[in-house]
Amino acid sequence: MTDLETRVASPGVRRAAPALLGYAAVRALGLLVLAVWSAARDKSAYTLLTARWDSLWYTRVAELGYGYEVRLPNGDVHSNLAFFPLLPWLERLLQAVSPLSYADAGFVVSLLASLAAAWGIFAVADRLYGRRAGLCAVLLWAVLPVGIVQSMAYSESLFTALAAWSLYAVLTGRWLTAGTLALLAGLTRPVGLAVVAAVWAAGIAAFVRDRRLGTAPSAHHRSTTPTPGAHPAEHAPLLTRHPDHDGAPAWRRALGMLLAPLGAAGYVLWVGHHTGRGPLGYLDVQAGWRNGFDGGYAFARFVAEKFTSFPSALAGLGLVTGVALVIWLYIVCVRQRQPLPLLVYAGVVTALALCASSYFGSKPRLLLPAFPLLLPLALALSRLHTTTSALVVGAVAVGSAVYGAFWLNGSGPP
Repeated sequence: MTDLETRVASPGVRRAAPALLGYAAVRALGLLVLAVWSAARDKSAYTLLTARWDSLWYTRVAELGYGYEVRLPNGDVHSNLAFFPLLPWLERLLQAVSPLSYADAGFVVSLLASLAAAWGIFAVADRLYGRRAGLCAVLLWAVLPVGIVQSMAYSESLFTALAAWSLYAVLTGRWLTAGTLALLAGLTRPVGLAVVAAVWAAGIAAFVRDRRLGTAPSAHHRSTTPTPGAHPAEHAPLLTRHPDHDGAPAWRRALGMLLAPLGAAGYVLWVGHHTGRGPLGYLDVQAGWRNGFDGGYAFARFVAEKFTSFPSALAGLGLVTGVALVIWLYIVCVRQRQPLPLLVYAGVVTALALCASSYFGSKPRLLLPAFPLLLPLALALSRLHTTTSALVVGAVAVGSAVYGAFWLNGSGPP
């Protein structure tokens, strides 16, 4: 079996093992540093991971169901309807079949989901650029400054796992799998719309291409087959033009596209019915949390205010640099001709994160699922000498672990 043929098939545990072991090592380092830091501050690292901020809201949904809300003195209403149901459902299921508490179950789900997410990221990167780039992509995702969130009883790891494997299914023409995973992603977080958009963009592009060329999907699959004996990297641009269709009939593609939005749409419509506010009821729930989409106006004002004094201007400069880096990475993704579904997915995740009027300290966490932005860096890192790349990743992993411990021991939610 050639390297390309291996990458067309779903990568097995053996092929992904180095990436998964590296990911586990980075996350173990982060948890170790968190435990030491928290103990020094007389805090419980496990409580920080499982029973603070959003983790508490998820466990309350799992234990008590929907309907709980907190009314603040300023009139804001924080309702647990803002939290999508898949993670609480899994917490309730695991608690019912094991001696674990709801908080314990959330932690276990996140740990397992983070490994599944790492595997999915590896699968996508390996598919496009080879095994070494896949390893680097996973390690880069693990060492992100907010990587500690991957080990919290939050929904980011679960969502990223579903998104990554849905995108991989699209790239390999498994449309029913892609649609089902997109449906589940839509039950996990509001940004599940990004996965739906990716599936639909790829599906529409495939239908248009089939109609224009007047050929069967299998013909497209043959057209993307590389010349025997050529190096896989030479075919990266070719592979990124069209997802393989695996000879699937058009009805499978259409059914996958129909399945994709059902999760997000179903929950949003249920919230509207539950609150009696109609299809837009979920927006009212989010407004109670002061969440909304304002095109980035509130965030821009927040950043601008940082430049009115010193040393807060340094924080403002850091924010501007961070946003510029994210935008630059997306431009590089476009220039490197990433597949359309990855570009759509990363673009929607980035836009929703940067242009939402939500709690500004959470924006780095909201960008955590946008793993396609890391692929240009992973490709560059994979081209370095092994010792050099290992030193770079190791140094960044230590910095990430220290920052994560500092951040999670702070007063505000991540």
